[in-house]
Amino acid sequence: MFTGIITGVGRIAALDDLGSSSDHGKRLHIEAPPGYLDDVGLGDSIALNGACMTVTAIDLPRTRFNVDISVESLARTSGLAEAGRRINLEKALRASDRLGGHIVSGHVDGIGRVTRFERVGESWELCVLSPQALARFFAYKGSVAVNGVSLTVNRVNDRDDGCEFSINLIPHTVEHTTLGDLQAGCHVNLEIDTVARYVERMLGASQPLKDNP
Repeated sequence: MFTGIITGVGRIAALDDLGSSSDHGKRLHIEAPPGYLDDVGLGDSIALNGACMTVTAIDLPRTRFNVDISVESLARTSGLAEAGRRINLEKALRASDRLGGHIVSGHVDGIGRVTRFERVGESWELCVLSPQALARFFAYKGSVAVNGVSLTVNRVNDRDDGCEFSINLIPHTVEHTTLGDLQAGCHVNLEIDTVARYVERMLGASQPLKDNP
């Protein structure tokens, strides 16, 4: 479980094939900020651009850690198969931590496309086109995770090819995450709000609840 509050920006230092065919995934060698791994152990969860991954190896002297990513995960996410790419990092939530963003599971629901990223006053406007299947989960002032960053939706525009939503990014967010690297045409990982997911399921239920015998 995560909050969408990024705790560090890392870099994909190298990728290794986990097998010789296209059915095999990749091993990522991630370079983390100094001291970032001091409280991380093998088997811990770290979200990479919003995708929850398991730490399989740690190299403290070089401040690096490894994760293994399956073909399925690579096919359903963006930005995790390119050496040299900067990525957002978030360690798993502790029970005693502050919930500064919103409840984020680290499960990517779809890949969106940036349609606009421009400075407006002291901030930046980020517009993303989501897949049509996710359109019903976006709402004015609702929450969404974009590349793992907890953000608030400011505008929703339903289109034939999906749902375009707008977000305002303050300078702090641009400076301390990789969202400042985005430009029109880039693809981003999207995770819908957990509450919206359950509301949609309950409203879509066809049978009323029955009392236990």
